[in-house]
Amino acid sequence: MNFIETKLEGCFIIEPKIIQDERGYFMESFNENTFAKTIGNKVHFVQDNQSYSLKGVLRGLHYQTGKHAQAKLVRVLQGEVLDVAVDIRPESETYGQYESVLLSAENQKQFFVPRGFAHGFIVLSETATFFYKCDNFYNKESEGGLIYNDSSLNIDWQFPLENCIISEKDQVLPELKNAKKVW
Repeated sequence: MNFIETKLEGCFIIEPKIIQDERGYFMESFNENTFAKTIGNKVHFVQDNQSYSLKGVLRGLHYQTGKHAQAKLVRVLQGEVLDVAVDIRPESETYGQYESVLLSAENQKQFFVPRGFAHGFIVLSETATFFYKCDNFYNKESEGGLIYNDSSLNIDWQFPLENCIISEKDQVLPELKNAKKVW
């Protein structure tokens, strides 16, 4: 696996080594030892989640606060999405900045989003199956979120926002300046 450090401290794009032959392919999608050595700390994943979405579905930007904060390792099993992480750690030099990466079944890239980041994605293909591992259990009372079109973040979703399919819940999330603090 090739770990590519992003401009946001702790966020990594992970490119697997894919072995292909006439039967198909094989790849290692996660190795705890390699992950811990490269990321710099051990992340113990406790929950896997999967979603299926149509083209233009924008999910996010979500996070968990306090002791329920979550790190996520995300990937696409089918289709293509633009995945986005926003640094919401108040003490960080990159607070309020985002990183985006194109994840697809074809490129098999993964994105590691540590605790202290809001996360979301938009489906660019006709459909997409999105899979992610979390290092903490979901807790409804600890939910936080940012509005997808916060002008202070200026996220380029690479899709016309007027054509997005967004849940009612995600349409009323606050801007970063008014959001629930992550810690």
